[in-house]
Amino acid sequence: MNHLKKVDPEIAYLIKQEQKRQANTLMMIPSENSASLATQEALSSSLGNKYSEGYPYKRYYQGQKITDEVESLVIERAKKLFNVPYANVQPYSGSPANLAVYVGLLKPHDKIMGLDISHGGHLTHGASASITSKFFQSIPYHLNTHGYIDFNELEKLALKEKPQIIVAGTTAYPRILDWKRFAMIADKVNAFLLADISHVAGLIAGKAYPSPVPYVHVIMTTTHKTLRGPRGAMILVTDKGLKKDPEITSKIARAVFPGLQGGPHINTIAGIGVALREAAKKSYQTYARQVIENAEVLARELTKYKFNLISGGTDSHLILIDLRNKNLLGNTVAEGCEAAGIILNRNGIPFDPNPPFYPSGLRLGTPGLTSRGMKQKQMAIIALCINDIVNALQETKERLGFSLDQEKKANIRKIIVDKTPTLKEIDNTVRKLCTSFPIKKTY
Repeated sequence: MNHLKKVDPEIAYLIKQEQKRQANTLMMIPSENSASLATQEALSSSLGNKYSEGYPYKRYYQGQKITDEVESLVIERAKKLFNVPYANVQPYSGSPANLAVYVGLLKPHDKIMGLDISHGGHLTHGASASITSKFFQSIPYHLNTHGYIDFNELEKLALKEKPQIIVAGTTAYPRILDWKRFAMIADKVNAFLLADISHVAGLIAGKAYPSPVPYVHVIMTTTHKTLRGPRGAMILVTDKGLKKDPEITSKIARAVFPGLQGGPHINTIAGIGVALREAAKKSYQTYARQVIENAEVLARELTKYKFNLISGGTDSHLILIDLRNKNLLGNTVAEGCEAAGIILNRNGIPFDPNPPFYPSGLRLGTPGLTSRGMKQKQMAIIALCINDIVNALQETKERLGFSLDQEKKANIRKIIVDKTPTLKEIDNTVRKLCTSFPIKKTY
């Protein structure tokens, strides 16, 4: 960053501080990961200077020879990696990509059926706070009391409501999605089936998680998370999708551009291409399997310490913890973990009695840890650290006599965290772990 230091030392300093923070903490938010230096170089390249409205060989500006070649190459890599006949790599991120699918395939006020956000769905699957529920009618489905998708409810709702799109996708669900069951229901009501694989795209690419390609019509995925690319998105169309609607690709293409976006970010697309190339390697399959093995071990270890896990465990990259038996809010534990160098996030749980801003749960995962080379032994150490953090926070809260309602106040949580000296000791353990497993620069 020699040039940046000279031109803007303040920004350079802040970037350096963020690098240090990532190096010395455990990245356990399941939607975060570490992109390779090669991906980062593509992202920061001179491609970012170029405006390229339109699609390859059909641009609106001159000077597109290289950008056309870049985007065409990335499209072919996406098609090959996920075994689909069509890929659009221009969406800026997952939310506008989902919206582009809806805009392309639906009429205003058509029905979308997605997993309720309070049960692990995403905002763009029809949540009331999302613009998707303003333009389209949202019909949410839910999990059952065991923490699994309630397909009986889903089927009854679909038969009754006749949605035009069913979204099979989650943001806080630890189990493998049953693509075949989703397809059976969607086919019964002649609905498009959209798979939002943003969280598990890398696991699918690494052949560690079942692919939705044979069962769904459209796939949307972000390109970071388990795929370890830059912040972007892709929309893929399957043979089944083309069979249902031969014009589906042109509808989606028009919805992305000019419907919702202007010029694509060619530098981001190049970064996506690097990530796709990395994900096509045999070594990536080893990585994807290790992500899941690490999550399974971490879940088992947490269960030993009497943590209640939604659905009882995981078979993906993600774990969702119900903290109610620990008498602590997700906020307090997430803030206490951060003070000890463990970065995860508070999260709602199914049937949560607490409001979304003060939820009863924690969401954590293993993609970032696995990118550093950590394996099962380290998961056991991390589980012990999390247990020690929770026990210490419990003890402090009880000693100070704070109630759950008082705990909702930020200043009270700060007192609890500040008055828990054990957190500094755990932070030392975490730093040693981080030093032993530095963030990898290449894959």
